[in-house]
Amino acid sequence: MVVYRQKKRVRYRGKGSGTHGGGARKKRRGAGSRGGRGNAGTGKRAGHHKFWGSLGSRGFIPRRSSGKTDVINVGDLTAERLTHWVSEGKATKEGNTYIVDLTSLGYGKLLSTGNFAVKAKITIAQCSPAAAEKVKAAGGEVVQSS
Repeated sequence: MVVYRQKKRVRYRGKGSGTHGGGARKKRRGAGSRGGRGNAGTGKRAGHHKFWGSLGSRGFIPRRSSGKTDVINVGDLTAERLTHWVSEGKATKEGNTYIVDLTSLGYGKLLSTGNFAVKAKITIAQCSPAAAEKVKAAGGEVVQSS
């Protein structure tokens, strides 16, 4: 359902909108009303921004990469997509079996979200057990490469 929303120029027009959404008339003044500009007010006197807690580094950060892997779901491997990859030369088809190397396509893990109804031999580095079960149920197989 589309929600009708009035434009700003209409909302801020007319009587009763003297501050255009700014609250009281005193609030939209200079930088003094917000305690200065930028990081002003980080000195020693009271009444300033409590700023120093966010400076510096704290804690232990391991120096290893997060190692994010691109994932693909079995529901994304439709017959149309596999046929498209065959036409582009990214996959092959032998009889009624598609042969796809998802590692060469940039994917690292096969997950099980969605339905899978195509007979395919899929090569990938990692695969969840539920995804492998869905591929086997459709008559295919998953080959895990290292």
